[in-house]
Amino acid sequence: MEEHEIFRDHLATIDEKGKRKWIYAKQPSGRLYTARTVLSACYFLLFFSLPFIHIGGRPLFLFNVTEGRFILFGAVFWPQDFFIFGLAMVAFILFIVLFTMAFGRIFCGWICPQTIFMEMLFRRIEYWIEGDAAKQRMLNRAPWDTEKIVKKTGKHALFFLLSVIIANTFLAYVIGTRELQTIMADPLSTHAAGFIAMIGFSFVFYAVFAFFREQVCTVVCPYGRLQSVLLDKNSVVVAYDYERGEPRGKFKKEANDLGDCIDCMQCVNVCPTGIDIRNGTQLECVNCTACIDACNYMMDKVGRPQGLIRYASENGIAQKQPLRFTGRLKVYTVILTLIVTAITFLLISRKPVDGSILRTAGMLYQERGKDSVTNLYRIKLVNKTLQDVPVELRIESGAGKIEVVGMPIHVKAEAQGEGTFFIVLPRTAIEKRKSVLKVGLYENGKRIGGKSTTFLGPVSQ
Repeated sequence: MEEHEIFRDHLATIDEKGKRKWIYAKQPSGRLYTARTVLSACYFLLFFSLPFIHIGGRPLFLFNVTEGRFILFGAVFWPQDFFIFGLAMVAFILFIVLFTMAFGRIFCGWICPQTIFMEMLFRRIEYWIEGDAAKQRMLNRAPWDTEKIVKKTGKHALFFLLSVIIANTFLAYVIGTRELQTIMADPLSTHAAGFIAMIGFSFVFYAVFAFFREQVCTVVCPYGRLQSVLLDKNSVVVAYDYERGEPRGKFKKEANDLGDCIDCMQCVNVCPTGIDIRNGTQLECVNCTACIDACNYMMDKVGRPQGLIRYASENGIAQKQPLRFTGRLKVYTVILTLIVTAITFLLISRKPVDGSILRTAGMLYQERGKDSVTNLYRIKLVNKTLQDVPVELRIESGAGKIEVVGMPIHVKAEAQGEGTFFIVLPRTAIEKRKSVLKVGLYENGKRIGGKSTTFLGPVSQ
């Protein structure tokens, strides 16, 4: 490996002995950092408010994994709709692939919850309590006097309090705010398991943001490694313009043969993952743009043009080429469009009441008198509406009738219901050993869906 490529053999946060090097990132400032701050404020507003927004008596978002009940923008999804989620996940993965191929890891720096919470919330609290990077380093090296104890205790107390709030907000997305309020109001003994889970998640969030930090992005998250097989020379990433910056050297007012990089190390000092962006694209880079703001500030100070570090592609720097929509991007775009179209169609065509009809296992047909044959069935229904639905069953293919066993089938709002019924066919209507029948679902005379099932009987002579 060439001398200038040695950095690729190790992580910026690990020293020669394999021990972790704590990152003391200098607080960024600049146009892009301001834009990220505004975006993060919107993100926090949405994250902490969405569970409390209800439309038509339903929460706007709910991901109740334990009950298999999901609500997106007020629409209820049950286990029978999970194939739609499967398609949505495929579309999401393809979107990440497409987006990464074109724009690198911009998602990580601008949208990823880990980056937003770490850089825009927890690290800002750290700056507020302990000061900038240099003061933090001095504080950590100082003896445990009153000042250090107060600052460290205050910081970690706030960190844990925020972690508890975040854990409860996530819990509200899973079980709903009303259920969460009930748990908080009831005695602890009645919800011990939920309380233990909440405390456990709180400690996980606290450990991540107080100690693990950038290791999530560089060690745990697979996206950094995924980008290495998705990026090409036309992908837009945060990049150092080596054509303009090299050879680098200390700033001098008099003319010289050096590039524009004055080797001030400000891009390294502000990096939350501790890398040197001048070494090129690295898996640790989360495209947070802190180095861009830092470099632009220094370029202004020395009277040189901004953009030495900027959003650019390898070809854009080496050959002055604009971003191109390559054939690979076109193929992924077409596939993504088809999947999104399919998901949209499935969402639009979704029935308000759905379910399944199963013939009773282990039973063949039963003869009723000399001219009729019956089969016994079990129906299970899911009501995705906010109103109770009385369901009437009708044969829609050929002669015959349906006889419901017991009470009429009635499915409560946002619940599941079931019933048992016979299908009775005249012997003259049975032409095959196994026939396919269409059963219609009706509510007050209006058809709301239909299901197919099979009917077993003797072959008519």
